Amino acid sequence: MTVNNLVEKMSLEVLNLSDGEKTVTGGYTGDLLSWVMSRASAGDAWITIMSNINIIAVASLCDVSCIILAENAEAEQSVVSLAAEKKINLLRSEKSSFALSCELGRLL
Repeated sequence: MTVNNLVEKMSLEVLNLSDGEKTVTGGYTGDLLSWVMSRASAGDAWITIMSNINIIAVASLCDVSCIILAENAEAEQSVVSLAAEKKINLLRSEKSSFALSCELGRLL
């Protein structure tokens, strides 16, 4: 499954889509950045409510396929701009982290 597929099937809002063909191989849900950094795997779709600029560094370090901001978490323009610069797919949904995790699990 690709990030483009996730956007369509999960009705996600695109904040930045640098590589929609990036493969999604799993998922990780978490908000504690140090915890995510040590546990998320390359190819995961990372679901979080965290929206500060540090999520881009963590996503890049872990090589996740995308970040999905749950519960319509607001991302400042600086975060969206850095996501574009670092080629990190940044998406958003009004759904809860739990609902997104369940939906992602069914799709994968």
